[in-house]
Amino acid sequence: MGKDFTSALRPAIVMTILFAGVLGLAYPLAMTGIGQLLFPHQSNGSLVRDPAGRVIGSTVVGQAFTTDRYFQTRPSAAGKGYDGLASSGSNLGPAAQALVDRVTPDVARRRAEGIDGPLPADLMTASGSGLDPDLSPAAALAQAPRIARIRRLPEAEVRALVTAHVQGSILGEPHVNVLALNRALDGMGR
Repeated sequence: MGKDFTSALRPAIVMTILFAGVLGLAYPLAMTGIGQLLFPHQSNGSLVRDPAGRVIGSTVVGQAFTTDRYFQTRPSAAGKGYDGLASSGSNLGPAAQALVDRVTPDVARRRAEGIDGPLPADLMTASGSGLDPDLSPAAALAQAPRIARIRRLPEAEVRALVTAHVQGSILGEPHVNVLALNRALDGMGR
């Protein structure tokens, strides 16, 4: 009986070590190397740099813009706002009082900014990851009058800028990357 157990145990241990080495080390290292070779920008976080070479953000991770001079991103459920270590959705359903309590001040703030009519949902609710860098075109366009007023730009020019930054995708809805839009806005001056 003991000999059967030890003869069965040895191959199990060897296979466990083998597969841990192959699937736990070799495969991830190979995929990382291939990613670095074929897609170095994406593999390193799709970082965006200013003219001096300093990292100012990422095209794939949202960030908070705190002044009224910029297009605002959607609320973040990730920690205290766009914290990659606390990435998660809020998991609040449409009937949850906690969601109503969280959204109510955002609705009041958007109304105070002068947004009339129906509010785009992505201006009020967090994304599934809490780190979404994009807005719907409707959410960006809803902010155009505020941006035009604060920066003293023609509203039609700001709307054209938003429209020029709408990106389509194979899957999903059209979207606007807020960091790219705000950088283009800064490029307009004022």
